[in-house]
Amino acid sequence: MMGKQRAWICVFLFTLQAINYADRVALSVVAKPVASDLALSPVAMGYLLSSFLWSYLLCLIPMGILVDRYGTKIIIGAGIAIWSLATVLTGGAWNVGTLIAMRLVMGLGEASTHPAGARVVREWIPASERGMANAIFISGSYAGPALGAMLAAWITDMAGWRTAFFVVGAFGFGWLAAWLIWFGSPETVTWLSEEERAKIIRERNAGTAALNERSKASQILRLLQKQTIWGLALTQCCAVYAQYLFLTWLPNYLQATKHLTILKTGLFTAVPYATAAVLIILLGIISDRLLLRGRVATGGRRLVVVGCLLGSSIILVAPWVDNVAILLALITLSLTGMGTAVSFNFALLNDQLKSPQDVGKAMSILVIGGNLSGAAAPIVTGYVIEATGSYDWAFGIAGFFLIAGSVIALTMTRNPVDLSEPSDGRCDTEGMASLPAGR
Repeated sequence: MMGKQRAWICVFLFTLQAINYADRVALSVVAKPVASDLALSPVAMGYLLSSFLWSYLLCLIPMGILVDRYGTKIIIGAGIAIWSLATVLTGGAWNVGTLIAMRLVMGLGEASTHPAGARVVREWIPASERGMANAIFISGSYAGPALGAMLAAWITDMAGWRTAFFVVGAFGFGWLAAWLIWFGSPETVTWLSEEERAKIIRERNAGTAALNERSKASQILRLLQKQTIWGLALTQCCAVYAQYLFLTWLPNYLQATKHLTILKTGLFTAVPYATAAVLIILLGIISDRLLLRGRVATGGRRLVVVGCLLGSSIILVAPWVDNVAILLALITLSLTGMGTAVSFNFALLNDQLKSPQDVGKAMSILVIGGNLSGAAAPIVTGYVIEATGSYDWAFGIAGFFLIAGSVIALTMTRNPVDLSEPSDGRCDTEGMASLPAGR
């Protein structure tokens, strides 16, 4: 059971991710009035919804390097300050150009979250608790859209879409104050008991190198020579495509096909996200209790990733569902599967990576893999809607990615990632046939 004091670290991670995604979803909720004000087509709106990911992708690896060099407190603090300010300023955008500019700045700041969050988990959470910790972290990306959708919809209905950005963006500055006051390393914070401090330091590394060891950026090239890193990144790619389909187009889909008002759209978007956030945490707790430490050390979380991705592909039947309640249930189940798969994919990276000083860079590679497809999802969906006049093929493409991701996770993430081994510059595909079936 996680100690009461270090559980506050999970609260920090959950709320950081929630604010991150609340800011992201705000534009999706108000897309209809924004498109009306600026005369945007579905294709143009797809590019606008995708735009924050362009800078996000470019900044992920630099952020991973900065996290590993300067630590999490500085990088996360700077990141949330930048993206919160950009969100607030989005409310003052007067044309498409300024709107995209603010989204690009927001993406730059948000690029800090996953590399730094992974480092926080590695520094603070023993290996036996990382499934739950990562599930809490990722569940914030579902609680955020739930809260952000309701808040943005309500404020837009009351005072217009510009005011919605002012209010949603302001929350990040309150979080930043708490972060700067209370967060630090387990070795230095004064609010941690000596018993918990000793447990964290004793169990977090599982025999790997010291956390304060700093590696060079060239380690990224060595990470990219590992098949497991490619497998984890491609799995992330497949799961995140479907996530961004929902994050960017679900409110518009509900308005266009179910004829909901903006206020009802906010509520109906919030319900599946809020429910999924709770289910993801519960699955994380259950999995940590069921997975024995030996299975964790040999990559046993892979099977959870596979099962959750297959389960989330239930969204393939959405085009044949007319009842809104049943549709929301399908979306909830699909979101739960995606979120749990992503959280366990992150935990699997920490399980398989033997060098804790490279966590930030390795996590950057995974998040890039995911968000390359995430950036494509809003754009592809916009073209699909304009070409076909419906969302059917959009759901079909997402379902295909989810099934493909389960195959990749099962077959390409078996080997531990040990950068202490000599490298010959080739991907480490050798020896796969000799691995035990359970690895």
